[in-house]
Amino acid sequence: MDQVPPSKRSPDKVPPSKPSPDQVPPVHENAVAEDHAEKKSTDESNDRVAALTRVETEKRLALIKAWEESEKTKAENKAYKKLSAIGAQENTQRANVQAQLKQIEEEVEKEKAEKVEKMKNKIAILHQIAEEKRAAVEAKRGEEILKVEEEGAKYRKSGTTPTRYLGCFGC
Repeated sequence: MDQVPPSKRSPDKVPPSKPSPDQVPPVHENAVAEDHAEKKSTDESNDRVAALTRVETEKRLALIKAWEESEKTKAENKAYKKLSAIGAQENTQRANVQAQLKQIEEEVEKEKAEKVEKMKNKIAILHQIAEEKRAAVEAKRGEEILKVEEEGAKYRKSGTTPTRYLGCFGC
């Protein structure tokens, strides 16, 4: 029974008084059996309360463990989702950079091909100019040889010697 402090008691309620030792009723066999039954029921009641307390504690611990596992799973799923997003972003950025690199390589190859073509054209032009100069030199040589042959024929016909004999040696 709850013990209420005297200051909180209502004035109309009077606590039951304890019987004095001379007022105790005589003990009968039925009373002893009732005391034994009360002790047994009190022990069973205490065992039951202890069992209920143990069950409640186990239930509370199971709920805490389930909550903890749920929170861990949430944290793992959140981390996995973020890691997946980071991986996807990395793959996207890597693909962009590789595309840029490929584009740059294509541009460099195109420029290289254009410059190679220009250099080949320059070489062809230089070769053409050299061929033209060679042809001009060959033509001039042919003209000079023809001129010398004509003069030689003229000198033979007239029977005279050329006045510029050995002219190349400064005579």
